[in-house]
Amino acid sequence: MEETTGRPPLSGIRVLDLSRVLAGPWCTMTLGDLGADVIKLEPPGAGDDTRSWGKRIAGLESTYFLSANRNKRGIAVDLGKAEGALLARRLAERADVLVENFKLDGLRKFGLDYATVAALNPRLVYCSISGYGRTGPAAARAGYDAVIQGESGLMSITGQPDGPALKVGVALSDVMTGMYAVQAILAALIARQQTGRGQHIDLALLDCSMANLANVASSALLLDTVPKRYGNAHADIAPYQTFAAADGDIVVAVGNDGQYRKFCAEVIARPDLAADPRFATNPLRSQNRAALLPEIAAVMKAKPRAWWIERMLKSGVPGGAVRDVKEALTSPEAQARRMVRDVPHPLAGSIRIMGSPLNLSDTPVREPMAPPTLGQHTDEVLREVLGMEAAEIAGLRAAGAIA
Repeated sequence: MEETTGRPPLSGIRVLDLSRVLAGPWCTMTLGDLGADVIKLEPPGAGDDTRSWGKRIAGLESTYFLSANRNKRGIAVDLGKAEGALLARRLAERADVLVENFKLDGLRKFGLDYATVAALNPRLVYCSISGYGRTGPAAARAGYDAVIQGESGLMSITGQPDGPALKVGVALSDVMTGMYAVQAILAALIARQQTGRGQHIDLALLDCSMANLANVASSALLLDTVPKRYGNAHADIAPYQTFAAADGDIVVAVGNDGQYRKFCAEVIARPDLAADPRFATNPLRSQNRAALLPEIAAVMKAKPRAWWIERMLKSGVPGGAVRDVKEALTSPEAQARRMVRDVPHPLAGSIRIMGSPLNLSDTPVREPMAPPTLGQHTDEVLREVLGMEAAEIAGLRAAGAIA
């Protein structure tokens, strides 16, 4: 990609991040990637829950926290102290966006609920993220990704056909809700340019997870059926799944009849499978997969992954190796796209973190900054955003309102 001197697209936008764990922080991290000044507020002492999750580096920082908090400034403020709650309200007055994932009405006692803050700052875009939304019969329930994967139906379609329902290996409900939150916030900022007003965004993990069921939800609604588990196969396409090669698993993704004929003739050297009328079209292959797939599996076992991938690349049939995470992150593709970045860290010296996948030619994302240590930027933010003097900051620290 060509070098550019354009500013990141959200330069000048300030975000007050009152969220923790994953969905909210994923949202605000993406806004930070896009150039927003994200101020992450955490309670002194423990900080974000994820500071105690995962393995620790440099004796203090957790791998989980580091995964979702790049490109933010961190402040430690005790909302339980009147002075701390007032500080947060003052920051909200000067913010364009506020993101929170407290329990229902959990911020009201601090004067940080939407009605109170919107009266102070009518232009504020206020995004609430919760498990089940701010309305409805389950609004007061806590929402955790694994539970949401279960209740949304996602877990029921994940796993082997003869095995138990399984959760996805990453907290996908959280991550996707964070991305939906980014979309909604950007839309609200555009709307504000027209109306001059902010608004309240109400996002639920359950809603987003059900929306992500895509074609599976469509089948359930339109056919009045209960979708099944297909393991690594596809419910509607065949062959579209993993196969065991001589040295590991490989993914074959035959998306149409032309690709199937090429796969049979040029990849596995079985033109008879293309000529067989049972397999002539994708609906027929899906219907007769029990007869087709063992034939393919028997051939694929004979050669290593690289051999098959080379043949698929030459013939234009989509496929690839099933990599472990380390293989993926050190792959030539990851290196070429700069998806893993080395950044300075105040405790560890330098750490490796993921980069942003967003590539904009004229207004590029910012260069990644390491996630903040707890309270790393408290004094800086209070001076810069609220214009506080050193003596006032020292008084707040002595009162336990900040750290």
